[in-house]
Amino acid sequence: MTTTDPVRDTRDPDRIRGTRIPARVKIMAWMLGLMLLVLATVVLVVWQLLASGVDNRVARAIEQEAGEFANFAGEAKDPATGQPISDPYRLLDAHLRAQYPDAFEVHLGITRTGDRLRALRQGEPPYDIGADDALLRQIVDSPTPHGQADTPAGPFRWGKVHALPREGTGDGGWFVTGYFLTGVGAQDRQTIDLMVLVSAVGLLVAALVAWLVAGEILAPVRMVRLAAAQIGEEDLRRRIPVHGRDDISALAEQFNAMLDRLEQAFRAQREFIDDASHELRTPITIVRGHLEVMGDDPVERAEVVRLCTDELDRMSRIVEDLLLLAKAQRPDFLRPEPVSLAELTSDIDAKVRALGRRRWVLETLGEGNVRLDPQRVTQAVVQLAQNAVQHTSDGDEIRLGSALYGGAVSLWISDEGRGIAPADLDRIFERFARGPSRPADRGGAGLGLAIVKAIAEGHRGTVKVLSSPGKGTTVGIELPNSQSVVDGVG
Repeated sequence: MTTTDPVRDTRDPDRIRGTRIPARVKIMAWMLGLMLLVLATVVLVVWQLLASGVDNRVARAIEQEAGEFANFAGEAKDPATGQPISDPYRLLDAHLRAQYPDAFEVHLGITRTGDRLRALRQGEPPYDIGADDALLRQIVDSPTPHGQADTPAGPFRWGKVHALPREGTGDGGWFVTGYFLTGVGAQDRQTIDLMVLVSAVGLLVAALVAWLVAGEILAPVRMVRLAAAQIGEEDLRRRIPVHGRDDISALAEQFNAMLDRLEQAFRAQREFIDDASHELRTPITIVRGHLEVMGDDPVERAEVVRLCTDELDRMSRIVEDLLLLAKAQRPDFLRPEPVSLAELTSDIDAKVRALGRRRWVLETLGEGNVRLDPQRVTQAVVQLAQNAVQHTSDGDEIRLGSALYGGAVSLWISDEGRGIAPADLDRIFERFARGPSRPADRGGAGLGLAIVKAIAEGHRGTVKVLSSPGKGTTVGIELPNSQSVVDGVG
């Protein structure tokens, strides 16, 4: 029986429907397809316009020639008598002698006597219509003054005008003029052929330009892809160069921002693993050592159990502190809300008094509403108070204060302990850092001040220390009191 992988099932259809055609080729294909459509449309439109132009020119030319013959027939006179010409043959012959048709134009004079047709032709057309008796009869017998016939030289469009028909008989004459459309449209076809050739060359040039332009546009995307392929957990410092302010540059900026977040996440994970392996190794060793040498004596067993329980509690506190520091990188680390600074300070004062038998003094109480995470701020100030208790003795004075000024919130703890050496001021907020002045018998893993710093930075604030050896220490957090601290953002 086979099982189905739901993840694979959701991916396979997309993989099957996908394409391996490079984006550069797709861009070029779309550009060429669009150009081909536009050029084809232009060629077809021009072709239709030229074809329509040929029809109009031929129709106007036939109408003009017919009108000229009609005018000539109405005014022509016999030179010998001075009277109008009455013989159709002489009338047609006189008119044709004065005509000079184009290469694909034909002028005919057709006379009929009885059943016999006789044709007079002017010009050298590609096909001798005057010798085609069937075509002549088709033209003469047509009831319309114009028409079109098929010839070995292509379509022939004609127009005719009666020339002195004899009343009551079938005899008479006709002036026929026409054009071979294939020849007339030859120049237009050459124009279309030239347009097609130029379009083909233009497409080739456009293909080359599209290939180069697409490559230039996609170069940053290709850099992003190559960078993504080369980036690993051990090489998250690589970034994409950003040039310009276009969409591709914005993509590179977003990719770099994503790498920043990944690097920060991997760094936090690596620090968590390193810190956990470093700090948990000692209590584990202690527990294992005591269990290995534990004897059968009940008193000894009870002592070993007490020591192991103490070490396990210390391990639990270390793990909780490490998880808290790891959570400081998450967006839901803080939950700011409007609170009263005076009430918050009073609540903290009530809590820290239970940390040790010291002379607790609430020296300053800030007034006003502030926006911060009250639980995290309380945790930070209580941690500072706990540190002060560990570095002072019974009966020593420890002062708590708060203030609201210039858009900033400040809370601090002051003691009269040994103070901190200047060399230790820069490292006391590091993880597992222990100053040399700290008593060796005090518990803790050295994560307290690191947690305080994480809470302050989560509020976009800072931690400040004022201390001199033998003169006590003041440690406080200064936070912005601004609506820019968005709920849930650390």
